[in-house]
Amino acid sequence: MNVTDAAYDTVHEYPGGSESLAPRMSKGMSSATLRGKVNPNNDRNLLSLQEADELMAKSGDYRILHALAASHGFVLQRVEAPETGTLICSLLAASAAKGDLAEMVSKAIRDGSISPNEADEIGRGCATVIAAIVQVAQHANASAGASVGSVQA
Repeated sequence: MNVTDAAYDTVHEYPGGSESLAPRMSKGMSSATLRGKVNPNNDRNLLSLQEADELMAKSGDYRILHALAASHGFVLQRVEAPETGTLICSLLAASAAKGDLAEMVSKAIRDGSISPNEADEIGRGCATVIAAIVQVAQHANASAGASVGSVQA
C-alpha cells in the first residue's frame, strides 16, 4: 500500500469517516477539507506531515507510517515499554528470538534459494529480534534508576 492510499483508508475507514475525525483535528478542519487532503485524485491542499502525525494519533491507525517505511525499504514494529519482567528475562527472550530467526534462515537456505515468502518470514523474524533487544535496553534503563542492590536479575 502506498502512502496516499494509506491516508485515504485511514480517514475513510475510521468509524464515522471524515465527519467524525475532522472535528478532532487540532485545526478543527471541516470533513470536506480532510476528505480533499486524502483524496488520491487531488494534487492541491495535501495532508502535511504534522497533519498525518496527528491523524495517526487521533485515529490510532498507523498504516500511513507503515506505508511510508515500506516505501523506503523499512519494516516497523511497535515496541511497548515493559510493564513487567526483568532484565534477565528480557535477555533470555531476545536470545530465544535470535534462535528462532537462525532456524528460519536455516530452513530457508536448505534448498539453495530463498523464496519471497521465506524472505518475508525472515524479515518478520528480524523485526521480532529487534523488538526483543529494545526490551532489554528498556529494562536496563529502568534498572538504572533503581539502587544497585535492588536491581532484579
